[in-house]
Parts: sequence; structure tokens; C-alpha cells
Amino acid sequence: MKQKRTIPAFESEAEEADWWFRNRKRLDRDLPQAAKKGQLKRLDQAELRRRLAASKTRVVSLRLPEIDIELARQQAARKGLPYQTYIKSLLHQALRQAG
Repeated sequence: MKQKRTIPAFESEAEEADWWFRNRKRLDRDLPQAAKKGQLKRLDQAELRRRLAASKTRVVSLRLPEIDIELARQQAARKGLPYQTYIKSLLHQALRQAG
């Protein structure tokens, strides 16, 4: 009997992205199997809207030195993340630690 897979709680978006990246091969294999068995859950319209509303973000423009952007791009690439997502997660972590 297979164990049910659980997705852990994450401290940051970077931590979550890293988990999904490290587990991508297993998840890519498990998804079609779950679909064939009818084990996938379908979100109703109300739940989908609730999740979308909860994920709303505000667009903010920041001027950053080119060298910092390039460093962020390099670090993000090593983690398999888009650089803007990586910068956002670093900012989020720093704000939480400073609070």
C-alpha cells in the first residue's frame, strides 16, 4: 500500500520552490498515475476564486544596482527559480527576520 504524499508547510516561497524542484521527478511520475486512478481533486469555481484572491500581490517598482540584479539572476538560476521570484523571497525572509 502506497503512503499518501503530503506537502510540507514552508517558511518562504524560496523554500517551497526548492522543495517542488527537488521532488519534480517523483511528482511528474505520480501525477499521470493519480489521474488514471481518478484521484485528482478538481477545484470548484468558488475555491479557485478564493485562492486567487488570497494570492493577489501589489506591483512595486524598485531601482536596484545592475550588479545586484546579475547576482540575483545567477543565484536564482542555481536554484531553478525565476530571478524576480528569488528576489521576492529574499525580501520576504529579510522582512520576517527583521520583524
